[in-house]
Amino acid sequence: MLPQGAGGLGSTFVVFIVISSVAHQGTCLTTTTPTPVQKPCRVRTSCEDCLTNVTCLWCQTNNTCSHYPVSSLLPPASVCRMSDARWGVCWVNFEALIIAMAVVCGTILVSVVVCCCCCCCCKKSSSGPDRDEERLARRREDVRQRSDERKTDRKNRHDEIRKKYGLIPDSDHPYSKFENE
Repeated sequence: MLPQGAGGLGSTFVVFIVISSVAHQGTCLTTTTPTPVQKPCRVRTSCEDCLTNVTCLWCQTNNTCSHYPVSSLLPPASVCRMSDARWGVCWVNFEALIIAMAVVCGTILVSVVVCCCCCCCCKKSSSGPDRDEERLARRREDVRQRSDERKTDRKNRHDEIRKKYGLIPDSDHPYSKFENE
């Protein structure tokens, strides 16, 4: 049973199933061109001729072309030693090819990891100083306000002392200093 309100979804699903089953029963009429038959690896006599087929492996020690054993990742020593095996190109032995590919893949992997770490660290450090700068600016503002308050208090105290000893003329009595003499 379909839940209430899912009738539209259920009917759409049924229509989809019917259309896909009808379409699946039809035959696909595509023309295929016959692939050219390649010579087997055993009959190839030169390294260049052998390596034109990617399923072949050239052994330099006995100058033979053999089928590459895809069941094992690396060709076993019974087929050919790694230092004498050629695959892909004649001028690089299989051992050097594997080492070079490992170095390139390792370099790419390390580069990706370093880039990811740098991106993560840059995001963290870019958000960190903003908070630190805001905190520092608040501290500076607080210190400045306290300094202004202290300066104002100090000025008021000094003015009171000056008034007490008559060093500042009273605004009410501008000539009071002369009266005392």
